[in-house]
Amino acid sequence: MKTDKSNLWQSDLMQQAAIGSVGKLDPRKLWRNPVMLAVEIGAILTTLITATDIFHGKAYSFDAQIGIWLWFTILFACFAEALAEGRGRAQAETLRHARSEAAANRLLPDGRTEEVPALSLCKGDRVLVADGETIPSDGEIVEGVALVDESAITGESAPVVREAGGSLCGVTGGTRILSGKVTILITAGPGETFLDQMIGMVENAKRQKTPNEQALEILLMGLTALFIVVVVSLDAFAGYMGLGISITVLVALLVCLMPTTIGGLLPAIGIAGMDRLLSHNVIALSGRAVEASGDVDVVLMDKTGTITLGNRMATEFIPAEDGKIKELADAAMLSSLADETPEGRSIVDLAKGELGVRGRDIRAPDGSSFIPFSAETRMSGIDWSGREIRKGAHDAILEYVKNRGGSMPEGIRAAVDSIARDGGTPLVVAEGSRVLGAVRLKDVLKENIKERLSHLRMVGIRSVMITGDNPTTAAAIAAEAGIDDFIGQARPEAKLEAIRKYQREGHLVAMIGDGTNDAPALAQADVAVAMNAGTQAAREAANMVDLDSNPAKLLDIVEIGKQILITRGALTTFSVANDVSKYFAIIPAIFAAGYPVLGILNVMQLATPTSAVLSAIIFNAVIIPLLIPLALKGVRYQPTTSAQLLRRNLLIYGLGGLIVPFIGIKLIDMMIVILHLE
Repeated sequence: MKTDKSNLWQSDLMQQAAIGSVGKLDPRKLWRNPVMLAVEIGAILTTLITATDIFHGKAYSFDAQIGIWLWFTILFACFAEALAEGRGRAQAETLRHARSEAAANRLLPDGRTEEVPALSLCKGDRVLVADGETIPSDGEIVEGVALVDESAITGESAPVVREAGGSLCGVTGGTRILSGKVTILITAGPGETFLDQMIGMVENAKRQKTPNEQALEILLMGLTALFIVVVVSLDAFAGYMGLGISITVLVALLVCLMPTTIGGLLPAIGIAGMDRLLSHNVIALSGRAVEASGDVDVVLMDKTGTITLGNRMATEFIPAEDGKIKELADAAMLSSLADETPEGRSIVDLAKGELGVRGRDIRAPDGSSFIPFSAETRMSGIDWSGREIRKGAHDAILEYVKNRGGSMPEGIRAAVDSIARDGGTPLVVAEGSRVLGAVRLKDVLKENIKERLSHLRMVGIRSVMITGDNPTTAAAIAAEAGIDDFIGQARPEAKLEAIRKYQREGHLVAMIGDGTNDAPALAQADVAVAMNAGTQAAREAANMVDLDSNPAKLLDIVEIGKQILITRGALTTFSVANDVSKYFAIIPAIFAAGYPVLGILNVMQLATPTSAVLSAIIFNAVIIPLLIPLALKGVRYQPTTSAQLLRRNLLIYGLGGLIVPFIGIKLIDMMIVILHLE
C-alpha cells in the first residue's frame, strides 16, 4: 500500500501541483502566510509599475524582471505546498485500490453464498467465514464458534475464542479465523468504515497548525512588519540624503530582507510531515499529534507485536522420562503437521533439528487422520494404527489422559510451572494415557529491538511495557529486552492512571491501543496510535491510525516527529542566514552611489547596482524550489542532544546559508552581465 517515495517528481504529480499552485495565488488563501502575501503585494505593485512604464514609454526592463521573479517566488512557494498535498492524495488513492481487492462470501436467503467485494458489504449483510479466512469487515458472530487470531488488533499472540451470543461475539475486519466456521452479521456499511473517513481526511489535506508552527508564523509576521518599517525608514533616510530609490528597488529589498525561504516552505513542511507518516501507512488525524510525537519522552508499548515477534516459537522439548526426548520430538512433530499456526510450524522445525531430519516436507503416516485444533478441546493431534497423539494446553491434556486412566507426572507439572514463571507458554504432549513431555513456547524478541529501545533511551525517551500478562512473564520479557519499566496485568483503569501519572510529572506520553478498553487511555495520551484492525472506539479515541496494525511503528512515529522539528529548525536557520548574505548584495547597491565608501561592503564584487538587486531577487526565487525536496523528505534524524543539534544546524545550515547565496548571487550576476539583462 505504499507509494514510491523515491519518485518525488512524477509527471502527473508535477502537473497537478503546477495547476494547484496557480489556484493558491488567491490572496484569500495567502493571508494566512504573511510573508508570501507581502511578496504577492510586491509582485502586483511592480507589475503595475511595469505597465505604467510601458504606457508612458519609459524603460521597463528592470521593473519587469523584478516583477516576473516575484511572481515566480510566489508560484514556487505555492507549488511546494501543492506538491505535498498531491503526494498525500496519491497515496490515499493507492490505499483505496488496495482495499478494493478484498473479497467476502455473502450468504443469500436460500443458504447459498456468493463472492463479493468486501467494500460492497452493507449493514445487515451476513457473511460466512471459515478456517484460514480473513474477516472482511466489522461485525458480530450470529452463528458458530471460532478460534480467532487477533494479534493484529490486540498485539497478543494467543488466539481467542469468539462465539455467538454474549460479550464475545464481536469481530473486527482484518482478523483471521484459525479454527471454526462462523456466520457474521456486518455492522459497517460502504463509506462508513473508519478507513474511508481517514482517506477523505488525507485527500482534503486539512489540518490544524501545531503550536510550534503557529509560534513560527507569529515570528514571521513580526519580522515582516519590522522589515516593512525598516524599508519605509530607509526610503525616508535616502530621500533626506538626496538619494532617489525606486519603489521597485524598495520592494526587492523588502522581499530579500524577509525570511521568504522558510515562509514559502513552512506549509509544505507541515503537510509533508503527515505525508511521511502516510508513507509508513500511518494516518495522522492531527498535525499537532505529529509534532507532539517529536517531544515525547515516555512511550507505553504493548509486549507482543511491539517488543516480541507476536508469535510464540517452540524453543525446547522437555521429556517426561530421561532419554525419551526423541520420542517426544517425534510425537510433537506428527501432531503438528496439520497445524498451520506459527506455533505449530515452529514445533515441526524444532523437531526436525532434534531428529536430524533435513527434508523440507514431512509426510504423515499412511492411514492417519489429523485432529484439528478447536476452541472447545484446546488441543490437536493425529490418530493412526490405534495410536492417539495429542498436543495442547496443560489442563486440556491433563483431562484427556485422566479420562484414559493416566496422570500427569510431577516432573512435567514442575516444568509447566517453570515455563510459566519464565514468561513462556507450556504445551503438553501425550499418547493415549501416557504424558510424553512438554514443549516450551517462548515470545521471541524482535530483531534489533534492544538497539531500538536503547536508541530511544539515548534521546531521553523512557520505555514502559504495558501488558495483560502476569507480572512474572512481564518481568522476564522486560529484563530480556532492556525495558526501562513495565506494568503487568494492566486493566483499563491502570493504563489510564499510568498515563495521568506521567503527565502530572510533566512528561509527554505516547501510547498504542487497539481495544475498546484502551479508549480512555488513548484519549488521555498526548500521542495515541490505534491499530486499524482495532475497535471503532479505539480508533475514534486515537489521533493516529496504523493501517498495517503493526504496534512497532510507534518507534518510527517518534522519529518522524523529531524529524519534522529538526527540518523546520534547519530550514529556519538556513533562511535567516540566507537573508544576511542578500543584505551584502542589495544594501551596497542602494547607497554606494551616494556614499562611495560603502562600496567596501560589495564583497561579492557585483557588476552594477541594477545587476546586484536583480541577482538577489532571482536567487531569492530559485532557492525555494531547490529546497522543496529537503522540505518534503525532511532532514535526516540522528539521535543527539539539543546542544549537538544546535551546533550541527549552525555549522551546516547556518554557515551554508551564508556561503550558498554568495556563490549563487555572484554566478547569477555574471550571467546577467553576459546576457546584458541589467
